[in-house]
Amino acid sequence: MSQTDDLYPLFKISEDHEALREAVRAVAEDKIAPHAAEVDEKSEFPQAALDALVASDFHAPHIAEEYDGVGADALATCIVIEEVARACASSSLIPAVNKLGSMPVILAANDDIKSKYLPPVARGEAMFSYGLSEREAGSDTASMRCKAIADGDDFVLNGQKSWITNAGVSQFYTVLAVTDPDGERGRNISAFVVEKSDEGFGFGEPERKLGIKGSPTRELHFDNCRIPGDRMVGNPGEGLKIALRTLDHTRVTIGAQAVGIAQGALDYAIGYVKERKQFGKEIAQFQGLQFMLADMAMKLETARQMVYVAAAKSERGDADLPFFGAAAKCYASDVAMEVTTDAVQLLGGAGYVKDHPVERMMRDAKITQIYEGTNQIQRMVMARQLLK
Repeated sequence: MSQTDDLYPLFKISEDHEALREAVRAVAEDKIAPHAAEVDEKSEFPQAALDALVASDFHAPHIAEEYDGVGADALATCIVIEEVARACASSSLIPAVNKLGSMPVILAANDDIKSKYLPPVARGEAMFSYGLSEREAGSDTASMRCKAIADGDDFVLNGQKSWITNAGVSQFYTVLAVTDPDGERGRNISAFVVEKSDEGFGFGEPERKLGIKGSPTRELHFDNCRIPGDRMVGNPGEGLKIALRTLDHTRVTIGAQAVGIAQGALDYAIGYVKERKQFGKEIAQFQGLQFMLADMAMKLETARQMVYVAAAKSERGDADLPFFGAAAKCYASDVAMEVTTDAVQLLGGAGYVKDHPVERMMRDAKITQIYEGTNQIQRMVMARQLLK
């Protein structure tokens, strides 16, 4: 067997993964896409999408079988998110944020916590969100001010978290808080699971956003919120390390979301230019537009391959995952912004109105360059990995 033959399987998606793509696409086109515009227009949580995803076990595919999940690998989870995002970016945040919120538990929690919190999410009875950012601690996560102070066997949380996806809908939250105010910066933070029903835990008003309007984004408020000490995830002081390890894995899923949004926009634009006529022929026949489509597809496919390679590294836990996770998220989200903007351009004036979905896709794409670390931060992460 030649070297090329040896390498070939690394770049071939398995039949199981392709079958999964077809299954998710069928659900997304039948149950999710028809509601996408209304979800955006009314800023409503996509309940129909959640119901459809739970019914098909696509709502939290990453959870292992031992915790009542389907045990999908990282690539399969990315394919689910990609295909849902192709139809509705807001809905794709259901599987994406279930993974984000539960990943610290998967990576670092003891089995008691895993056994308590993962099965309800796997069964679709609960959702899991992630509380890291604060008003004054966005990219500089170590400067967080939310505190969890020990009181007997319990911890008492005070403070807030900002920009929390699916806040108010999720039942469980992984929350990062300072547990040693006098300790070394960055090594004085611990992670906890907080339940929606915990006394002293509440939510701010929903944010009024540019895009992903169907996914509620709210602040978390903690006012003497007492939680049992056995809800700490990992060891004291390891919270920030766990949070950053989590992002190494979940940035890949944001890359998948970006690829899905871009694919939806490209598909729609191709259909439009083949139908729209000017100067006596379909505008798809004009070379200038063909070049635009070629560039869009070329960059999109490059982004998809980066995401899939990063997903494979996430599954294996490769040492270079921090670079590849950051690169996949950064490149794919930049491509999504470019492709969706070009899709609007290809539709001309029609692209700028809500009769067509590409303006929504352009608005949705923007957040992928910002959350789970801005793309400027991703470039810093990559550079640090290169300079190690």
